[in-house]
Amino acid sequence: MNEERLLDRLTGGPMDAEYHLELEGLDLAHARESVTRMLERNRFRPTRTILVTVGAPVEGGGETLFQPIGRQLLEARRAGVLSSMHPVSGESGPGYWVQTTGKTDSEAGEDGEAD
Repeated sequence: MNEERLLDRLTGGPMDAEYHLELEGLDLAHARESVTRMLERNRFRPTRTILVTVGAPVEGGGETLFQPIGRQLLEARRAGVLSSMHPVSGESGPGYWVQTTGKTDSEAGEDGEAD
């Protein structure tokens, strides 16, 4: 497989998701808190897909949210909160496509909360 095709596979991925969390314009502390809240809300709901976008890179370089948010999501995957995760690049800017582990319908109540 050539390198360009491999890169497209790694960063292209599915852009359709059930939920979109846009972090552009937030500082790191607020972005991390938004991700933490999103992960917590989805722990007791059925599995869902989420597109987390971090906004375009800053002109002239500088720190972006891509790496720190990626590390936070990777920690959540290692903890079993996310079942799948990969970087994406698209119209909404760079970010991550994630799938939550969630609860099965039998484990969640009507309102999506655990019984």
